[in-house]
Amino acid sequence: MLTGGGLERKSKASSDIPSSSLADMAFLLLIFFMVTTTFPQERPMRMPWPEAEATEKLDEARRNILNIFVTQDGEVFINDRLTPMEQVSSVIAPIYVDNRRLLISLRADRNTPYSVIHNIQEEMQEAGALRLTFYTDLEQRVRRERR
Repeated sequence: MLTGGGLERKSKASSDIPSSSLADMAFLLLIFFMVTTTFPQERPMRMPWPEAEATEKLDEARRNILNIFVTQDGEVFINDRLTPMEQVSSVIAPIYVDNRRLLISLRADRNTPYSVIHNIQEEMQEAGALRLTFYTDLEQRVRRERR
């Protein structure tokens, strides 16, 4: 006696997973992650920042901000490159000519001698870059007020 209307199945469903398109899927995932991944353009410098009583948040676009890092030993980093103090103005001047809206954020260690900061300010004047701001740590001030 035949069941199911007289039709019989000739083969059973296969439990094998087709692997012919696995390479295509892996390639598409690789392309997806390459396209969607972003890399930071600058490395964060771990320094104790100076504190300030009054601070102001910058509303400038990130592409218009150039960070200059100064270590406690007086080393100057522009665009994550160690730059001798004598060459700071020659590095900044062409960047400032290309972007007149450039704002220079000076980020110095809390224990950096003022003479180093003064020298950098003179280099900025020599380069014609007059938009200079000093980075301070607001978080420590906020934590101190909470106590």
